[in-house]
Amino acid sequence: MKIGGERFLREDIKNIKVAVIGDIMLDRYISGNVERISPEAPVPINLVKSQRNVLGGAANTAANLSSLGGQVFIAGMRGNDRDGDTLSELLRAAGIDDTGVIVSEEYSTTTKVRILGARQQMMRLDFEERCNPDDKVCKYILKWLDQLLQQRVGSIVLSDYGKGMITEQLAQTIIKKGKEYDVPVLIDPKGCDWTKYRGAYGITPNIKELSDVAGFVINNNDSDIERIGRKVRETFQIENIFVTRSEKGITCINKNGSAHCASVAQDVFDVSGAGDTVMAILAAATAVNLDMITALELANTAAGIAVSRVGTYPVGHTEMIDAWCGSNMMRTAYIPISWEEAKSKVDAWKSQGETVVFTNGCFDILHKGHITYLQQAAALGEHLIIGLNADESVKKLKGEGRPVNSESDRAFMLNSLRFVDEVVIFNEETPLELLKCLEPDILVKGGDYSVEDVIGKEYAGEVRILPFVKGYSTTQIINKILGK
Repeated sequence: MKIGGERFLREDIKNIKVAVIGDIMLDRYISGNVERISPEAPVPINLVKSQRNVLGGAANTAANLSSLGGQVFIAGMRGNDRDGDTLSELLRAAGIDDTGVIVSEEYSTTTKVRILGARQQMMRLDFEERCNPDDKVCKYILKWLDQLLQQRVGSIVLSDYGKGMITEQLAQTIIKKGKEYDVPVLIDPKGCDWTKYRGAYGITPNIKELSDVAGFVINNNDSDIERIGRKVRETFQIENIFVTRSEKGITCINKNGSAHCASVAQDVFDVSGAGDTVMAILAAATAVNLDMITALELANTAAGIAVSRVGTYPVGHTEMIDAWCGSNMMRTAYIPISWEEAKSKVDAWKSQGETVVFTNGCFDILHKGHITYLQQAAALGEHLIIGLNADESVKKLKGEGRPVNSESDRAFMLNSLRFVDEVVIFNEETPLELLKCLEPDILVKGGDYSVEDVIGKEYAGEVRILPFVKGYSTTQIINKILGK
């Protein structure tokens, strides 16, 4: 089971294509500190420290799929407004094909603004209106989907947040198309009437959503979940009902009975978007016919990562592999994270009030000088990210014969250090563009730099210069080996 899951994460997921259709939205997080009460009214004053925008709703499901390594296509509606432009920029930055997204002059982009203080949500502001996709919009989306089905898309997700995009006619047409092409359609449901989802391959309600369709509150125990799940499944002719049960895990109910996967204990900071994360894993697993138990365990693992972060969080490919394989297992390989994964991690850490430190270098033959320098850098904050020069970059900087160790070997050794969080490769001679992307709190350089000369200083909160340890350098080691 573990081996099958690891093969899925390392190999299979890179080859899948998934279409996501639904209510796309923008999530905005405004983080600050609360230290006093307003003199105008008995309400807290939040001194804003940072703001960040992330993909929400159906777009978060797509972001999770893309972050895990899949090829993702998304369709929905957004307004012709600033938030809509931001939404499209985020989709493209995440590597998501947004040719199915329609820009409407009559509709405002759904935006949810969460106010955070001391890592806790204080308030949510919703800017939204129901969209009403007309025949022209539906025909466009169906034509878009037909093209993807001909390209052998592996699964289809309908992400329904009740904002109007998923009409009964559109949902039923897509479910029938899925059956015609033998492509599973999975539903993230909303509301108490599942008639529009009739005949779907799978549906992912939480306890409240299952209670809504049942018409009464369901107790979170196995017997009640299975009994109601079977009845609902038969009523709406849905092949698989995946019930997400918070701390009790996930239960799948189908014609063969039921399968249950218990959750792993986690520190829960925020459940925002965890259902989207579960859907992403199930859609990917379904696309390659992964066995059900492994799919449920993978979904549980991914959800555990998502809820341990503040805010909507797309789970990364590398961290998913690490979590699945187990932190105590001997690591024989390390895949440096992408710039997008690194950006997501930096934003999440900063939103929690944690200091992110960045440094960069070639680190060709790791020695005491490197280790001491990196230890000192890591001590400046909670997280250390290393920008590592790619092989071609090292060759340009150091000349022929360098690097001695490949970028994958150098990344592996650096990430094996307990005080290093992640390693990110950059191909340029300087980390300027990477710094522009990450915007760390502290940029650390070694040697006798002056702050004014540090490249990319404008993209960091502050710059710190640390002295090198005398008597240690890669060049000296190479010369010693060569007897020079």
